[in-house]
Amino acid sequence: MERRLMRRQSARRCCSYNTLKAWLPILSWLPKYNLKWLKMDVLAGLTVGLTTVPQALAYAEVAGLPVQFGLYSAFMGGFIYTFLGTSKDVTLGPTAIMSLLCSSVVGGEPHRAVLLSLLCGLIQAVMALLRLGFLLDFISFPVIKGFTCAAAVTIGFGQVKNILGIQGVPQQFFLEVYYTFHKIPEARIGDVVLGLICLALLVTLMFMKSSLTSDSDSTCSMYARKVVWAVATMRNAAVVIAASLIAFSWETYGNHVFTITGKTTRGLPPFRPPPTSDTTANGTVISFGEIVEDFGGGLAVIPFMGLLESIAIAKAFASQNDYRIDANQELLAIGVTNIMGSFVSAYPVTGSFGRTAVNSQTGVCTPAGGVVTSVIVLLSLAFLMPAFYYIPKASLAAVIICAVAPMVDYRVVAKMWRIRKLDLLPFFVTFLMSFWEVQYGIVGGIAVSGALLLYSMARPQIEVTDHGVLVMELSSGLTFPATEYLSHTIHTRALQGNEMLDSLCGHISVFPAVYLLVFPQCLRRGLWCWTALTSASSITQ
Repeated sequence: MERRLMRRQSARRCCSYNTLKAWLPILSWLPKYNLKWLKMDVLAGLTVGLTTVPQALAYAEVAGLPVQFGLYSAFMGGFIYTFLGTSKDVTLGPTAIMSLLCSSVVGGEPHRAVLLSLLCGLIQAVMALLRLGFLLDFISFPVIKGFTCAAAVTIGFGQVKNILGIQGVPQQFFLEVYYTFHKIPEARIGDVVLGLICLALLVTLMFMKSSLTSDSDSTCSMYARKVVWAVATMRNAAVVIAASLIAFSWETYGNHVFTITGKTTRGLPPFRPPPTSDTTANGTVISFGEIVEDFGGGLAVIPFMGLLESIAIAKAFASQNDYRIDANQELLAIGVTNIMGSFVSAYPVTGSFGRTAVNSQTGVCTPAGGVVTSVIVLLSLAFLMPAFYYIPKASLAAVIICAVAPMVDYRVVAKMWRIRKLDLLPFFVTFLMSFWEVQYGIVGGIAVSGALLLYSMARPQIEVTDHGVLVMELSSGLTFPATEYLSHTIHTRALQGNEMLDSLCGHISVFPAVYLLVFPQCLRRGLWCWTALTSASSITQ
């Protein structure tokens, strides 16, 4: 009877409204939705949408895919996250880092990029269902910073060729650097001039936005600030539109001055399952297993980096705006977005810091703002694709360079030097190896960071004082990898005489094992050992 009662109670909990709200966070805020929230969500959605369209086109270039794939990847996240997301600010879509990772894994092949989105989504969703979000805690801050700095340099320099208007530059970073400089004499004057003007305008508008103050209370000044803020916020769209009009005017008169995007596929993407096989140019069919094998380590790195980037953004804005998020629910939202995105020819996406910041600053009230953003992207796909033909690649390159430049955080090196110099080791390993292969940089950084963590467990700092009684104080917990080291330290310090040893530990993990390994050796040699445990849980062990 008791078992049946417990099963009934468990079934009731699983099917309760609170459980449903945990899995569908939209049920928490939708009943309270009002006209004021709608107004702010529409305003934020429009603003973010006008930022998303040019960035999505530009990031598709980074991924090595046709520009329409950036828009294919930019609208599904808004719909899915409205139902499953727990942050009002986060916007899901293409990002510079995910585009770089995608490029390194799929090599610019659209079918593989779409399949990669499906597989990444499945991995992320399974992690969410198994509550494996804690695994992200093992990717340390120096590894993240090393990777983002290297990614920014790689992405930014990769766009220099588009600013110069040169062709035939390899994707591998070191070869890219060599051939970019080697082909400078082939640079197109029109692309160089347009690219530099776009860069100058974007930087100017960015500084204008950051220098806005609210000192003056006059109505005229207030409206002027709002206009400057609006123009600066939508600077990417404004610059791309202006550059497209210039390119269109030259092309109309038959002057091919700029390198333009060219023909793009019109209309909305078809809703269909992602391809599970591929066919080469000579007709050879590549099976699903061979494609997965070709993905290699990228299939592990991309889902983790996508989760890490999005959850870090969600936590930052939740702290700033005083609300809480559910990390595992965020994993589920990203996973489902990538799964459903693969049915509309999207490549892997994650949270975007820049667009999330715009969303928050515009005053978004709920995740419903993402629906408006997605509608803007869909309208662009349906009606504006012919206009994208005239977008100069130099203007998209300028947008990308300005987007990734803030990611190069040189000040973090000075901070790590002051706080803990050893953190510079995983930072530089990740940073340097990422120029070779992005995946190797992340894996190498995690390996070094893990080795340092294990070393600190195996070699805890021991402070020894002698006040008639030899006192040894451990700076951290005592775990089994440190037993040999502790035993050696006790022997070398205390075996010179027959002294009482007072060993102070903050916490001794698996105390019986440590006791059996270390302290009997001391007793056999005539040492009196007394262990002071400052944790009740240690005593019970």
